[in-house]
Amino acid sequence: MKLHELQPVPGARKTRKRVGRGTGSGMGKTSTRGHKGQNSRSGGGVRLGFEGGQTPLFKRLPKRGFTNINRVEYNIVNLEQLNDFKEGTKVDSKKLVKKGLIKENNKKIKILGNGKLNVKLTVVAHKFSKSAEKGILEAGGTIEVI
Repeated sequence: MKLHELQPVPGARKTRKRVGRGTGSGMGKTSTRGHKGQNSRSGGGVRLGFEGGQTPLFKRLPKRGFTNINRVEYNIVNLEQLNDFKEGTKVDSKKLVKKGLIKENNKKIKILGNGKLNVKLTVVAHKFSKSAEKGILEAGGTIEVI
């Protein structure tokens, strides 16, 4: 097989339906929309979720709970992940993004105490769990709350 012989599998590429191009095409006159009715008109059709007048599904289902508009979301980093850094490093959001531990976005950073820290670091974050705080201090590091 040569490069110029490559072609798609038969049936993989369909030609588009050209409607309203005369009666000889088989799709002229009503342009495959049938006669009269809501769906034959321009701009016709029903809105999303409409079920012909029957109470729509989203109204039939019970509503529960609420969304707290004041919720604060955090990027979570565990202590064991901080072992990748060199001794004496000041770990902040830019360094965490560079290492790929968090994605760059506007969320705050919270350090959790999962695992053991073996390196002396200065960790800068918005929040620390008590176990994370204890782990960093035990390793000889320091904490900076933003």
